[in-house]
Amino acid sequence: MATTILQKRQSADLISSLSREDILASLPAITARVAEGAAERELEGRLPFELFDYLRTTGVTWLRIPESLGGPGGSASDQIEVICAIAAADSGVAHALRSHFAFMESIALDPDSEHSRHFVGHVLAGKLFGGANMEVGTPRPNMIRTVLSKEGDHYRLNGHKYYATGAIFADYTSFSAIDEEGQPTGVMVPAGREGVEIRDDWDGMGQRLSASGSVFLNNVRIEAHEINMRRQTVSSFARRHGAVRAQLHLYAVVAGIVRNVLSDAISYVQGQARSAKHSASETARGDHFVQLAVGEIAAISHTVDALVAETALRLDASAAAILSGESDIEEIVLATQLANSKGQFMIGKLALRAAEILFDTGGGSATSRKRNFDRHWRNARTLCNHNPASLRGRVLGDFYLNDVRDDFTEGRVF
Repeated sequence: MATTILQKRQSADLISSLSREDILASLPAITARVAEGAAERELEGRLPFELFDYLRTTGVTWLRIPESLGGPGGSASDQIEVICAIAAADSGVAHALRSHFAFMESIALDPDSEHSRHFVGHVLAGKLFGGANMEVGTPRPNMIRTVLSKEGDHYRLNGHKYYATGAIFADYTSFSAIDEEGQPTGVMVPAGREGVEIRDDWDGMGQRLSASGSVFLNNVRIEAHEINMRRQTVSSFARRHGAVRAQLHLYAVVAGIVRNVLSDAISYVQGQARSAKHSASETARGDHFVQLAVGEIAAISHTVDALVAETALRLDASAAAILSGESDIEEIVLATQLANSKGQFMIGKLALRAAEILFDTGGGSATSRKRNFDRHWRNARTLCNHNPASLRGRVLGDFYLNDVRDDFTEGRVF
């Protein structure tokens, strides 16, 4: 069925006729393809460029583009479930799509803008969008030292970015900068631009294949039309909504990791694990303590999925409020932010627990490097460091005790 659906794409550069229903129906086949050899890829440190070429043809990369612009439509909830499903197959692939899906959301929230209409054809032709905004070596997070300076009828971009998640796979890359007047700005340039050097030098213990390394910007020529003026015109509500979506993307990846933990636990116990020496059961699958471990992982996965899905529904509500300009938009967006923060506080703790007790399903063989089960804990722990649970808990407590909303009003991604 999935092959038939994908054959509806008539050529590589033709705007797709795939519907939302087509794309979601194809998701099991898409994730099965992504899952092939995922544990081995992570062990070898081999970036899956071929998978991103494949994903360009499936429709998942243009889900959320409004029907009014020729896209399949789809909700934020649809997109979050796609992230969870892909992450259950390979968390690095799902993570690497974070900037691209953020770009899809910007189009969905402002479909009539010149910016959206300019890029939508590229999206529907399968182009991927990535980039990097963060920098290392600054006194505090979110500080930008990359500079955009005018040179005749064009500009030059110079700086050093890090956490360029997925940029190495992208057809267009965006970068934040400071202009000559010290004001924040940004650019969007095609991949391969002279002076843009994207390195696969991410050295984190987890998410090794998310391509979250560095970018060196060496006197890059920027044309006037490549400066992203939309950055200055985005409403505060859209910015706050976008920050929630970006943060939830990471926790949707974590949800996918927990699904993978569960599937690994089940397949390992059913296929390879032996019962303990003094177990009352002759098989691991009959051992009560192994059953308890798998049952707890299943319960954790259900809980994490429910928390992610509930926040995704809130995102649908805030997107609708932004598009329609509802009078109670402040309350709707704040409710989304609160749900997101509560979910973040719990999801990481639960995910790390699931990744730990996976090893309670077997003995020494469960720790085999060939199985690579430890990647689940490493990947979840790395993702949770983006938005520390202690910070989210403090912000929530300050809100409920003192009605302090600074973090929510600021709406930054970190």
